[in-house]
Amino acid sequence: MFPGAGAERDDADFVVVGAPLDVSTSFQPGARFGPDRVRRYARGFDDYDHATGTRFSECDVSDHGDVRAWDEAAEYVEYLEGVCTDVVWDDAVPLVVGGEHTVSVAGVRAVDPDVFVCLDAHLDLKASFDGNELSHATVTRHALDVADRAVVLGARAGSEGEYERAARADVEVVPPESVPEWEPAFDADASVYCSVDVDAADPAFAPGTGTPEPFGLTSRECHVAVRAVAATGQVDGFDVVEVNDRDDGQAATLAAKLLRAFVHEAAAATET
Repeated sequence: MFPGAGAERDDADFVVVGAPLDVSTSFQPGARFGPDRVRRYARGFDDYDHATGTRFSECDVSDHGDVRAWDEAAEYVEYLEGVCTDVVWDDAVPLVVGGEHTVSVAGVRAVDPDVFVCLDAHLDLKASFDGNELSHATVTRHALDVADRAVVLGARAGSEGEYERAARADVEVVPPESVPEWEPAFDADASVYCSVDVDAADPAFAPGTGTPEPFGLTSRECHVAVRAVAATGQVDGFDVVEVNDRDDGQAATLAAKLLRAFVHEAAAATET
């Protein structure tokens, strides 16, 4: 269980869903261990959040456990979408913990947001990667099949075709150096899905990820961005993905802290 996520499912405002899919990682596999590591490295955090005055254990978080993964990504994403849809129908926010970034497609489809906000080193706008139309490199493109707009924070890598796609009006790319000045601006009635690929952070802060990319965000910059999005009170789905076992816990610790920061800020926003 994610530490502090002790609410009964029927009473929960947030539901953690582990999604240990690990089939399309192209460089460093191990994302299947992500949900377990994120839960484990969250054990050392204080319950109280001074910034919001909330306690994680009082934010009505429940842990669904892991949705066991198999090697057929499309079938798994469809099944995971159903699990997340049940959470949405229960008027709770799914908190998906990956697993490779492909699992975000399930969360986005379940939430059906207007805006997809993603912290990511990569644009993930490929139509396919290595002949695979459903992989960690195609997530933002799939999100745009559902959402009207995508905002990619911290992107610093992509193919020529991806940057051409990103130049369209429905995509906003905020490079790492501009993220500290970025502020979320959504229509008042817009539904938002927030995805955190831990490789948005520079590998100096989170080396345990599938495709590390230098010149990225600091852990503090990730933290500020996640809190800013959550504070809008418009986020109906959240995930943190691409944590693997190739470091000493740095990536998992950052991912766990960002998930908790999101919950604290989102819970506080609903109370105001």
